[in-house]
Amino acid sequence: MNEIWIEKYRPKALKDIVGQRDIIERLQSYARSGNLPHLLFAGPAGTGKTTSALALARELFGEGWQQNFVELNASDERGIDVVRGKIKEFARTSPIGGSSFKIIFLDEADALTSDAQAALRRTMERYSKTCRFILSCNYSSKIIEPIQSRCAVFRFRPLKAEDVRKALKIISSKEGLKISDDAMEALIHIAQGDLRKSINSLQVAAALDQEITVDVVYQTTGTARPDEVKAMLETALAGDFMDARNMLDEIMINYGLSGEDIIKQIHKIFFDLKIPDIEKVKLIDKTGEVEFRIVEGSNERIQLESLLAYLVVVGEPKKR
Repeated sequence: MNEIWIEKYRPKALKDIVGQRDIIERLQSYARSGNLPHLLFAGPAGTGKTTSALALARELFGEGWQQNFVELNASDERGIDVVRGKIKEFARTSPIGGSSFKIIFLDEADALTSDAQAALRRTMERYSKTCRFILSCNYSSKIIEPIQSRCAVFRFRPLKAEDVRKALKIISSKEGLKISDDAMEALIHIAQGDLRKSINSLQVAAALDQEITVDVVYQTTGTARPDEVKAMLETALAGDFMDARNMLDEIMINYGLSGEDIIKQIHKIFFDLKIPDIEKVKLIDKTGEVEFRIVEGSNERIQLESLLAYLVVVGEPKKR
């Protein structure tokens, strides 16, 4: 049976989770003690928040963990009625199988409305004897302070390159894939610390061929090769606006990228350009302005070409 690899290879035990060692050690101590406070997992996508919550529940409750565990996504159910209804009803009932408490895992909790968070605060306080909450969010600043003060906060960081590489090598080996070193580095570059994204990218590339090359990775993920983006920027800095514009056309057409996608990649490459730091500062400022205009609805081609034109102006003193 074909499966999504992020689910097929999701770790079942805390010890098997890649990266976040400090956090995992603290969660393991909760599992050994058989008790835990309310928890708040904050951090970027694909860094292990959901996996950690599921693994912790398995280790606390054993085989029948699903009887005392419920997962809700606040993006789907974000209003006060959900807190007063579904969440409250589960929280107030006694745990099953002799467990001391149940767990409600509320994913994307930062999507809850202010009223829903206020109601949730009271529910967490009232039913703490029979139910513990694990809240997951990308931005802890969007969680009201009364909830944060009731939780032990765990901040998940983007995974290190070596952790992503380790996980991808394990999956590649189990799936019988042959992956080149360049392709591995491309997957790590594309993921930017998001293990879920790298695994999904690997599965998409594997659908084309068992031998994964760097070209296959960039084509299947809709990501421009960094060397092509850098060449475009250097061409503009050298004063050749029309060639840089043609290179922009090729990148947008070949990889099917939007203006927002390209501007994010351009931003990453700026730091590798051989120009004075003060010029990099000006470029970052200009790039932020262009990105804002694109998001607000301006024509992305005009905005990207204006950025290339600005690069030509920045590079002009170097030519002299």
